[in-house]
Formats: sequence, structure tokens, C-alpha cells
Amino acid sequence: MLKAARDQVMLPMLDTVIIRLTTLAKELADTPMLSHTHGQPASPTTMGKEIANVVYRLRRQRKQVAEIELLGKINGAVGNFNAHLSAYPDFDWEKFAQTFVTSLGLSYNPYTIQIEPHDYMAELYDALSRINTILIDLNRDVWGYISMGYFKQKVKEGEVGSSTIPHKVNPIDFENAEGNLGIANALLTHLAQKLPISRWQRDLTDSTVLRTLGVGLAHGLIAYQSLLKGLSKLEIDEARLRAELDQNWVILGEAIQTVMRRYGMENPYEQLKALTRGQTVDANVMRVFIEQLDGIPDEARARLIAMTPADYTGNAVEMALKI
Repeated sequence: MLKAARDQVMLPMLDTVIIRLTTLAKELADTPMLSHTHGQPASPTTMGKEIANVVYRLRRQRKQVAEIELLGKINGAVGNFNAHLSAYPDFDWEKFAQTFVTSLGLSYNPYTIQIEPHDYMAELYDALSRINTILIDLNRDVWGYISMGYFKQKVKEGEVGSSTIPHKVNPIDFENAEGNLGIANALLTHLAQKLPISRWQRDLTDSTVLRTLGVGLAHGLIAYQSLLKGLSKLEIDEARLRAELDQNWVILGEAIQTVMRRYGMENPYEQLKALTRGQTVDANVMRVFIEQLDGIPDEARARLIAMTPADYTGNAVEMALKI
């Protein structure tokens, strides 16, 4: 059952999420946006690159989920073929057990107590929890981008955006996804911590816990579906993104002081700190400052003068396109 759930349900749905995010990353590869570190304006990136970051993380974890060995045993009440060998002492029970277990598409575990120790289940649930945690991170980021106006949400005819405030279009799909991912992780984490533990050669604590085996997966599945629904409603507001970038010329201070340092100018960080910290800085302020820099070549000066916040994105476009 667990093998079928992983291979036929969870991984195909996860692949759908990854494919959708990959498409979105490439579509928005050259859409510049202001980064925020510690909640403050920081060096620009592109929306596509930020989504590509998530795709890369998910692909790594997806690979780990797919490669986890699912184990099985059939070696008697305490793992030693006691009864088997008492009845048929000359029969190769270990070879028979291995052949039977592997015929089910499982890996044979020769060293067990009465039950298979469930370490592989813990590995699987931990790996799925990591995927869910990455998706919680994504949902919260997209929720924030919607709040800041980076994304608009397509309006669905007849849908209630808010129960009391008519104009609102709440990001309910991302909130539903985040909530279900949290429930999934609570269950999966408990299963991963509990199932490998059994007193002596067997107790029944795993029996009742195993009844929730599919519940955590189901909440994850609901979350993936909600996320996909939410992603299908997103529309990027490029004008909003560019307006915010144009209000933050101060972020070019990083590039300018780095070029100054390259050519051996004194106190580049301190000069930019004095110019930018707590100050209103626009394109003209930056241009005047760059023009008076005598310690850098004309070519470097011209490149800095031509630079804008919208094109100060490093290799973000390239990285997003090749994800």
C-alpha cells in the first residue's frame, strides 16, 4: 500500500507541482523584482529565479523520496524462522523469504524482530516532510507577494473573495495549502519518530499509529492540489514590480562600492554608507556620485551610470531559464 501510494499517487502529483513551477520560473525568468532580506530592500532578483530556487530544492527531495528502499520481512515471530525450521529443518527459508519479498517489489530485510523495524518508513516520512516544508516556504512567500501587489489573482465569477469585505480576493488556496501541509508534517513527523521504536521483540504501539499511515499523505495531497489551484490564478504585476525597483536606487550601492574596491579606492563601503543610509537616493544622486569617482576607469564608470535597479539582477535570468 505504501509503495503504491508513493509511486502512483504522491510522486505523480509532486511531479505536476514541479512541472508547473518550472514553467512559471521560465515564464517569469526576466521579470525583475526587489529582493528583501530581513524584510528590507536588497539586491534585485527575478521572480522566475526565486521560483527556480524552489524547483531545484523540490527536485533534490523528490529524488530522495523515489530512491528510498521499501523493506519487507517474512521470517517468523521474532525474526529467526524458529517455527519454520522446526517443521522443515532442511528447507532454505531465508532464500524463500527473500524471493517472496522481492517479488512484491520490496527489498528484503533479513534482520528483524517480530516486525520489520520501520526505519524505511521513517526515512520516507522525513523526506516527504522536507518536501512539505519547502512548499510551506513557497506558500508563505507567494502569500506575501500577493499582499505586496507583486501578483494579482484572477477573479472567478461567483466566488466570494471575503465573507464581509466585498472588494477582497483572499489568497485562500495558498492558505489552505499551508494549513494542510502543516497537518501532514505533524502526522508524518510523529510517524517517523514513533515507528522505529518497539519494546524488545514487539509491542503494539505501532499498530494503532499505522492506522494513520495514509492520513498524513492525504493532507499532503490536498495541499498539492490547493497549491496548483492557487498558482493557476496568479498574474504578475510587472508595473508594480518596476515601480518598487525605481523607488530603490539605493540598492545599487552594493555594485558601486564593489567596483570601487576592485580599483583600490579608499573606504568604498563608508562612502556608500554615508551616501545611502537613511537617505532618499534617486537616479540623479547615484549618477552624480559615480561621475565624481576619479579612481575607476571610464568604461567601469559608464557601466555603473547605465545600470538601473531593474537590470542589476546578476545571472538570475540565465539561472531561471536553465532550471
